[in-house]
Amino acid sequence: MIEMPKESDEYARPARPPDTSNLTEVRDASRHCTACHLHKRATQTVFGEGPKSASIMMVGEQPGDSEDVAGKPFVGPAGKIMDQALEEAGIDRSRVYVTNTVKHFKWEPRGKRRIHQKPNSREIAACRPWLEAELRIVKPKLVVAMGATAAQTIFGAGFRVTRERGKVLSSKLAPRVLATVHPSSLLRQPDEASREREYRHFVADLRAALRAAEE
Repeated sequence: MIEMPKESDEYARPARPPDTSNLTEVRDASRHCTACHLHKRATQTVFGEGPKSASIMMVGEQPGDSEDVAGKPFVGPAGKIMDQALEEAGIDRSRVYVTNTVKHFKWEPRGKRRIHQKPNSREIAACRPWLEAELRIVKPKLVVAMGATAAQTIFGAGFRVTRERGKVLSSKLAPRVLATVHPSSLLRQPDEASREREYRHFVADLRAALRAAEE
C-alpha cells in the first residue's frame, strides 16, 4: 500500500490553473493553490501584477518577506532597486507585468526574522503552470528572466546567467527572453563600488530589453 503523506510532509505536484484567458480568474484561482507544501507557511499567494497588454514581462524567483505580507511582487528592498533601474532605463513599471517563478514565500526562521530559502526543482515544477498561464494570457513581446531560478526555469538547468546575460534568446516557454541578474544580488555586493558597477550593468540590460521589446 502507498502511504498518504502526512500534513506535515513536504509534497509537490503540478498546479492546475483554470483554462481561461481571463487573467483575473487565474489570479483568483492561484489564491487557493495547494500544489506544493509552501502554501502552508506562506501568508498568501503572491501572483503577478501588471497590465494584460504588457509588452515586457519580468520574472524573478519568489516573493520575499515584504511581498508575502503585502501580497504584491517586488515591493521590498530588491523591488525598490528594480523600480529605480527601470526608471533609469526608460521603462514605466506600470506598463510592465511583474511576477515570480514561485508564488509562495519559502523561508526559515532565524531569531525573529524570516530568511529566504531557495526553492527546489520540485517546488519550481509545481508552480510552473501558473507562470505558463501568465505567459499564455499576457503574451509579452519579451520576457526578462531575473536571476538563475527564473532563467533556468525558462531555459533549463544548464543555463548560466553569467554567460548569457543581456542577450535576446529563444526558448520553448517564451519566444524572446533576456536574462539578467536578480536585483537582490545588488544588495549582496561587498562594497559600494561593486554595487554601483553591478547596478549600471543591470540598467544596461534593462535598456537592451526595452530596445528588444520595441523591435
